[in-house]
Amino acid sequence: MEIPPYPASRPLAMTDKPLLDRLCTDIQPRISELTFAGLYLFRKAHEYRLATVAGSIIVLGKGYDGSDYFLPPLGGDVAQALKVMFTHGLTLYGADDLFAARYLTEDTLHITELRDSCDYLYLREELATLPGSRFHKKKNRINYFTSRHDYSVALFSEEHRNGCLNLLNMWLQSSKNEIAKSLLMEADATSEALSCANDLGLEGVVVLVDSCVAAFALGERLNNDTAVCHFEKADPFKEGLYQLLNREFAKLLFQECRYLNREQDLGDAGLRNAKLSYHPVELVKKYLGNISQS
Repeated sequence: MEIPPYPASRPLAMTDKPLLDRLCTDIQPRISELTFAGLYLFRKAHEYRLATVAGSIIVLGKGYDGSDYFLPPLGGDVAQALKVMFTHGLTLYGADDLFAARYLTEDTLHITELRDSCDYLYLREELATLPGSRFHKKKNRINYFTSRHDYSVALFSEEHRNGCLNLLNMWLQSSKNEIAKSLLMEADATSEALSCANDLGLEGVVVLVDSCVAAFALGERLNNDTAVCHFEKADPFKEGLYQLLNREFAKLLFQECRYLNREQDLGDAGLRNAKLSYHPVELVKKYLGNISQS
C-alpha cells in the first residue's frame, strides 16, 4: 500500500481558538492537555503545530526531551488519521482509557501507561469544603495561615495582573536549586496566561495579604462536568497559603462542575505526595502508542 505523504503542518495560533474549542467540546476531553488555552500557552515549550489528516486536526508536539509526538486526533476519521501518523513512525501521547479501548486495539501497536503524566481528578465539593478527618491536616494548615495574616480573597481580574506577575518573579527567584528548563517554560506560560486570561477564557482567584497578591490560581472548563486548574502559585514562605488557595479556587469557581482536574505530577515526588494527600477519586491514565518494533 502506498504510504501517504507526511502531513504538512503550521504553528498553532490564537486564531485557531474557535476551531479547537469546538472540536474539544465535541469530544469532551478528560486529559488536561486538550484545551485551547493548555495548548496555546505551551506552544513554545512543546513547539505545537497543527496538521490535517483524514479530516482530523492533529496537534504535533515535542517533549521536554526533544522527542516528537502527536495528541489524539480531533474530529474527522480518527482511525484513519492514526493509521497515517503511525505509518510515519510517530508516537501518540495522551490517549486515555476510553480512546485506547476504542482506537488502540491493533496487535501491531505498543501501548505504554505513563504514571508520571496521569491527571489527578477530585470531587470539587470536597476540595471546597475539606470534610471530615481525612482533610484534618489541610484545615490545620489553613487555620495556621489565617490566624497569622490579614488576608482577602478575590476573583482574578486585570487589576491583579501586575501583582501576580511580581509574585511569579519572586517564586522563580526563591528556587533553591538551579531552575530546570521545563520550570522556566512553565513560568513563561504562566506569565502569558496572566496577560491573555480574558482572551483565553481563563478564570482565577487571588489571595491578597496586606493588599498585595500572595497567591493566585487560573483554570477553565475541561468538559461538561470537570474544570481544570492549569496554574497555581503562592508565596512559598507563607505556610498554609497553598492549602487556602486550593480551597478557595474550588469554592468560588466552576460551581456547576462535579470534578476538578489538577493535572499531573511529572514524576516529582513532593508534588505526587501533595496531590495524593487530597484524596483523588481517580487518576486519569494517559498512554503512549506507537508501532511495535518487535
